Amino acid sequence: MSGLVLMLSAAHPPEDVRIVAKEGAALAAAGFYVGHLAPGEPACSTLHGVALHGHARRGRGWRGRLFGIPALAREAAALRPAVIHAHEPDSWLAALLAARRCGARVVLDVHEHYPSRLDPRLPRALRPLGRAALAALCRLLAARADAVVLAKDGLAQDFGGAAHCTEVRNYGADPGIAPRTHGAGPLRLLHLGALGESRGAFTMLDALALLPPETRLVLVGRFTDGSEGAFEDCARSLGVAGRIEKHGWLPHRQALECAAGCDVALVLFQPGVENHRLALPHKLFDAMVLGLPVIVPEFAEQVARVVAEAGCGLALDTADPSRVAAGLQLLSDPALRATMGARGRAAALTCFGWEGEAARLVALYRRLLPAASMSAQQQGAVADGSERLLGVALRR
Repeated sequence: MSGLVLMLSAAHPPEDVRIVAKEGAALAAAGFYVGHLAPGEPACSTLHGVALHGHARRGRGWRGRLFGIPALAREAAALRPAVIHAHEPDSWLAALLAARRCGARVVLDVHEHYPSRLDPRLPRALRPLGRAALAALCRLLAARADAVVLAKDGLAQDFGGAAHCTEVRNYGADPGIAPRTHGAGPLRLLHLGALGESRGAFTMLDALALLPPETRLVLVGRFTDGSEGAFEDCARSLGVAGRIEKHGWLPHRQALECAAGCDVALVLFQPGVENHRLALPHKLFDAMVLGLPVIVPEFAEQVARVVAEAGCGLALDTADPSRVAAGLQLLSDPALRATMGARGRAAALTCFGWEGEAARLVALYRRLLPAASMSAQQQGAVADGSERLLGVALRR
């Protein structure tokens, strides 16, 4: 066995922030040899001390991912990892199959409330049954894994309870970018990350139409639900199309550099989705660490709690564009923005900082692999050798 900690993804990109820039980087810094096998080009490279290598997607949609599980398991097992740390339900299954071949330990990383994921595809009457079935599957998979890592609170009950789970939440890490200096002038509003109707894309437009004409909306991310055409049509009909800057997907650091030029960050999840109620997104902490006040949904329990404790924004009804617009008018005061932004940044670097979460992850791995971490003298060799070693293993 190689001593490799293999981050395994069926859908997340090779450079995913949580998987590579946070978890993988924390383990690499602690002296573990870490790789990430994810959809993408097979050429091997290194990022944050993590060796990246792509695997070909096996098909489109959920059927393609389901039928691709055996092949993903074979690729993972071929690396002879010591631990497979899997990041989606299909990669959980692949990890457990691979572990039977190579003897690896398995960690399930839970990013979302999966029992509710079938809700949009089922009639309302069948949703409780669908949730119960998925929750039972989650408990079964968790029982066969060596550990479960949770990206947010409120998920442990479906994965064997708190004693079997380790919380490693999506808290903030300092990107080394100067925070926003708030001053007078028209507002630049920011939405960072995946876009779509359920994430408030159309609420943003309606709210923008209620604000002064010099207000700008900056979008950094992709539409993920096929609603981009309808969004553009709506923007034109409201007369706000010329007030929107669309940057598309950007590498994480470039996205944050773009975000640092904005004034207020929008997290406008819409009600009716259980994942939104339990949300704890990267973009909240990215905004906080950049010194941007935030507007968040009052129904999103963890997000609203973070904002209330930090005093860094407003929690309100994000389904009501007039409430969103009123909140943004309040935040047109640069002194208030500066105060909230400073509070948010301080909180994101301390009580909601990544350092404590990373320490819990590293402690878990020291229990799983007590002899696998390296001395400080060996750590420098990891970054130099990991790309070569993972590339050789994948070519076998």
